[in-house]
Amino acid sequence: MQKDYDHKKIEPKWQKYWEKKKVFAAKDKSDKNKFYCLIEFPYPSGDGLHVGHPRSYTALDILARKRRMQGYNVLYPIGFDAFGLPSENYAIKTGIHPAITTEKNIKTFTRQLKSLGFSFDWSRQVTTTDPDYYKWTQWIFLKMYENGLAYKSKISINWCLSCKIGLANEEVVNGKCERCSGQVEKRDKEQWLLRITEYAEKLIDDLELVDYPDRIKNQQINWIGRSEGAEINFKVDGVNQQLRVYTTRPDTLFGATFMVLAPEHELVKSITSQSQASLVEEYVGQAAKKSDLERTELAKDKTGVFSGAYAINPVNNKKIPIWIADYVLASYGTGAIMAVPAHDQRDWDFAKKYKLPIIEVIAGGNVNQSAYENIAEGTMVNSGRFDGLAVKKCIVDIIDWLQTAELGQATVNYKLRDWVFSRQRYWGEPIPIVYCCHCWEKQNKEFKSQAVEGVDYAVIDDVDYAIIPVPQSQLPIVLPEIKKYEPTDNGDSPLAEIKNWVNVPCPVCKSEAKRETDTMPNWAGSNWYFLRYLDPKNHRHLASEDKLKYWLPVDWYNGGMEHTTLHLLYSRFVYKFLYDIGAVPQECGPEPYKKRTSHGMILGEGGEKMSKSKGNVINPDDIIKEYGADTLRMYEMFMGPFDQAIPWDTKGVKGVRRFLDKVWNLFQSAAVKSGLEDQNFISLLHRTIKKVGDDIETQNYNTAISAMMILLNKMLEIKSISSNTREIFLKILSPFAPHVCEELWSGLGKKNSIFGQKWPEYDEILAQNKEVELIIQVNGKLRDKIKVVGDINEQSAEKLAKESGNVKKYIEGKNIKNIIFVPGRLINIVIE
Repeated sequence: MQKDYDHKKIEPKWQKYWEKKKVFAAKDKSDKNKFYCLIEFPYPSGDGLHVGHPRSYTALDILARKRRMQGYNVLYPIGFDAFGLPSENYAIKTGIHPAITTEKNIKTFTRQLKSLGFSFDWSRQVTTTDPDYYKWTQWIFLKMYENGLAYKSKISINWCLSCKIGLANEEVVNGKCERCSGQVEKRDKEQWLLRITEYAEKLIDDLELVDYPDRIKNQQINWIGRSEGAEINFKVDGVNQQLRVYTTRPDTLFGATFMVLAPEHELVKSITSQSQASLVEEYVGQAAKKSDLERTELAKDKTGVFSGAYAINPVNNKKIPIWIADYVLASYGTGAIMAVPAHDQRDWDFAKKYKLPIIEVIAGGNVNQSAYENIAEGTMVNSGRFDGLAVKKCIVDIIDWLQTAELGQATVNYKLRDWVFSRQRYWGEPIPIVYCCHCWEKQNKEFKSQAVEGVDYAVIDDVDYAIIPVPQSQLPIVLPEIKKYEPTDNGDSPLAEIKNWVNVPCPVCKSEAKRETDTMPNWAGSNWYFLRYLDPKNHRHLASEDKLKYWLPVDWYNGGMEHTTLHLLYSRFVYKFLYDIGAVPQECGPEPYKKRTSHGMILGEGGEKMSKSKGNVINPDDIIKEYGADTLRMYEMFMGPFDQAIPWDTKGVKGVRRFLDKVWNLFQSAAVKSGLEDQNFISLLHRTIKKVGDDIETQNYNTAISAMMILLNKMLEIKSISSNTREIFLKILSPFAPHVCEELWSGLGKKNSIFGQKWPEYDEILAQNKEVELIIQVNGKLRDKIKVVGDINEQSAEKLAKESGNVKKYIEGKNIKNIIFVPGRLINIVIE
């Protein structure tokens, strides 16, 4: 064993050893209990890893290593999510094919990940851009189409006139493209969509089956946005048309004094009067230049234009004006609302601005001053036969009346929209669909009708084509190599220009047909990757039934909070679909992930978000080179609570390196020899075993490391340490700092890896926590001392400190800037 702790020699040595011995390879058959832990696989950008990546990977690596030592058969896989805009934009800028840059970037990422010593099973590596992988992404799409969940429809999208691409709502700021500041407009475009709305109820209800933090469950529930209400039909005065609205408050119908249509509503043109036509047309054009987020901003000034038409309120037959306003979206509900200004602040603002009537229908507020919105309880007024009823009773009675009169019906609605699955880009999975006009003509002749029941068709350049799914035997549809990646002027994918790829024989009739030229979104390959890890070399099936049964569901999945809505929702949807069609066995259960946790972001020094423009990005290669991978791993676990955003601190990195140096030097010291430790030390040792084990399970990695630091300091104080103590200490430290622990373990004369050893057990009696005296400070000054249990956590210590009479007088009415907690010793409340 080396005299000095030289991480540059020790870490590569053990990384090679683990790889050669396949120490971390999972077995598909084992008598051991299985444990499948999963991280969100990275996008291999040209910048390589940043220090934010290792935080999640290290946390799950610690868990995976502990589970192996606890006797589990552990699967901890890795792969790369490599399709998407960044690679394509880089290709447009440099002229280098994205396949070339992706391959280069994956090599960089692989080198970096291996240099951190993560215990991935590299034999199961997948890459979403590999045709052998995306063959099954295409297969999933075809199964969705076969089952009626994939369909093509014309929808409105944000279109950048400069970039010539569709933009997400989040990419439109003040009506301009976030990337180029160019003009954005709304365009109707044929898009492929997936009916995720068919699974909305299951996606909410099945959250009861999983172990997710409440905030993640709430994000899922809020994004889906389930609400109960009624759909109500309003006749348009003087026109043979009806407007259908969805409302969660049908009890307020008597207070509806006007209606509002989204500018995109299909009836806008047909109901608008001739005198208002030019004003409406101008307003609709202006609305098309705004994103949905801008239009629904609560603080913005409401705008609108009168259509010249009137609707008939079905409960009292009164005529109410129909307005067009951009704060109503065509994508939510029916794209039309009944406006009740007395009890909705948006409607109240609009009514005041345009001098429209305001009628109170639920008693309790002053509707002349503002909308009275606290209407969950209350009594009906100005509501005809429903006057005097309690709100809850009125809702039931008025829905019954509407249904009896055939004027409306009870309805469940969702904010969730079907998933837009088309991208007019190059670098993505080709959609496995062919369009054949000959098949369409044949179907027309057989059925003698233009609208052929049961046959899907699409209109391309004013020609009708039958939609033909590509047979599974022809998968994968491989993305062709092209030289021009720029979006086209007409909004088509660059693939549309590759005639020898687009024009193919129809799989059904063998006549000349056309391929779909849109590609799938970057989400497509990342929503089922955890299934392919189980059987990555299988050419006949997505994964074998036996392997799916053995490994699923994922036991623990960790990722960023930014992915706990869309990615988590999409992957749960795809899994549930595969489960429903039997592609995932029933034994696996209806949810893909048993447990989901999330980590906080690593910020730059000073608390700003890391970015190239600010020059504060930290490259992990630099930290590893100077301080070692074990130091980086431990620092990222020690820097603060795992689920919170924490700023980078180079001093903290140095402090962790000093700790590892102390560990190394202790094991080199002649004072380290077999001996008998006193009872206090033995008790501390067992408390530390318990603390570290428990904290790994609760992801309190920082306090686990604190406990090991306290134990190390005690070990440095005493004159002799038994061989048993040394072994236990290395075992509990090894998941955090695997390289140095393997080296020290080997130095103890051990022949096999420390990760083949059994996780230490603690004695319940010896691990019982004794009382300690907790020092309470305010701005560093002693204000009180209280007796507490030795392993009191920060939240409990903070509560007790604030309740102390000696402390209250110093902090009352003051702004608390920070809480500094040293476990078992002190808590310092920092005030302004």
